Amino acid sequence: MFLGAYEFDGEPAELLAAYGRFVAGYPPEALDLHVCIARGGGITVFDACPSRAVFDGFSRSPGFTAAVAAAGLPAPRVCPLGDVHTARMREAAR
Repeated sequence: MFLGAYEFDGEPAELLAAYGRFVAGYPPEALDLHVCIARGGGITVFDACPSRAVFDGFSRSPGFTAAVAAAGLPAPRVCPLGDVHTARMREAAR
């Protein structure tokens, strides 16, 4: 599993609303690991894919770009992070 991050800059409340529209287009079972955090000056979305090649292909795809724009999100900074060696979570967070 490969982890990447998408950094969206702007007003966090507006970005979170747009992110909600964006993620509504993906069924939960399509997401291996997906975490959105609000930060000063924007939001960051951490997303895991089966491999680096899948992450690169998805993050550069016309479908992803169109979904981001349709949701009202600005173009993100795409940050490939690396292979996941361990991931633990006590319970599902909402």
